[in-house]
Amino acid sequence: MELEFSGKVWFWRGPAPFYFVSVPDEWCAEVRDAAEVVSYGWGMVPVQARIGGTAWSTALFPKDGTYAVPLKAAVRTRENIDEGDNVALQLRIHGVY
Repeated sequence: MELEFSGKVWFWRGPAPFYFVSVPDEWCAEVRDAAEVVSYGWGMVPVQARIGGTAWSTALFPKDGTYAVPLKAAVRTRENIDEGDNVALQLRIHGVY
């Protein structure tokens, strides 16, 4: 299963601070359906992500009925991404075709 969307980068200042982009609401039902097959841990959904020329493996975090894509520091540095930026993402959910 492949998704393409744009979203604003936000920063979570929790005990393990990280940057994320939220999966748009219109995709969340399909992600939830895929999660029934591929999810591990506490609802994590494994994906291959791409922004610009940078691809990486990660997992979508379930958050308040939606999902968030974590942006690794190396990805943000390579693509010159900061909090508040709007980015275009491509996601492929592992194991769902």
